[in-house]
Amino acid sequence: MEKIIGLIDAPFTPMLPNGDVNYDIIPAYAAMLAKNGLKGVFINGSSGEGYMLTTEERMKLAEAWIKAVPAGFKVIVHVGSCCLRDSVKLAAHAAALGAWGIGSMAPPFPKIGRIEELVKYCEAIAGAAPELPFYYYHIPVFNGCYLPMVDLLKAVDGRIPNFAGIKYTFENMYEYNQCRLYKDGKYDMLHGQDETYLPSLAQGGAQGGICGTTNYNGREQVAIGEAWAAGDLAKAQELQNFSQDVINVICHYRGNIVGGKRIMKFLGLDMGPNRVPFRNMTDEEEAAMKAELEAINFFERCNRI
Repeated sequence: MEKIIGLIDAPFTPMLPNGDVNYDIIPAYAAMLAKNGLKGVFINGSSGEGYMLTTEERMKLAEAWIKAVPAGFKVIVHVGSCCLRDSVKLAAHAAALGAWGIGSMAPPFPKIGRIEELVKYCEAIAGAAPELPFYYYHIPVFNGCYLPMVDLLKAVDGRIPNFAGIKYTFENMYEYNQCRLYKDGKYDMLHGQDETYLPSLAQGGAQGGICGTTNYNGREQVAIGEAWAAGDLAKAQELQNFSQDVINVICHYRGNIVGGKRIMKFLGLDMGPNRVPFRNMTDEEEAAMKAELEAINFFERCNRI
């Protein structure tokens, strides 16, 4: 099964001022991401407020992205839901559209507490699109599923034929590396924490990753991997430190989903508001965040339209 090389973006869901999904902006959005070095998108995930969308909206977003992306640009569709039947429907729909792959995090309710429960959940979804790579999205801070991921790999091995790997968005670099080493790298371990991309490269993994800050800082995040591959450790370190500077700013404004989404407006692609219960930024907060970004020279280094 193909392993992803390069960085995949986790896009925001563009919305109109009234909260409806803005599908019309997606072609320009896709073109901007490709221009700045991204290799694909992982849509309808946490950055995309996927659990805040209706099933119909998620299906229409998949249709819009697959229609908009340039040749060779991967579209992975997050299909996780608290309703397994909806997940199965979304997975089959993604396959019918010609998506490159699918993925799912564990549902936030009910919380999954045993490996076998998680395997059955993944098995049902992956089985609805058996021809597509399936990635488990490990983000326990969102859903409370703190199960050991090496145990998950052992449990799915030989049981879910299209299980491709894990999008690993957690702080445990030791566990991440152990997953990467499982059976000499059998599974694709996509690094999911933008702030520790360089350490994961130093461990020998993370040939691919899925990032949220690449929406607006993709050029610099992509350059971390390029500098590492070129043997320029000092440059890679500077780039990773800048990535953390950007993350420090968005953490002052409710993180990537809220603050990061508003940054897109500064770049010329207004993604609109977040859905309730997210607390949207005020105009005063927007001005303050822009000043903080200017102080780290963000606008000289950020993505270009």
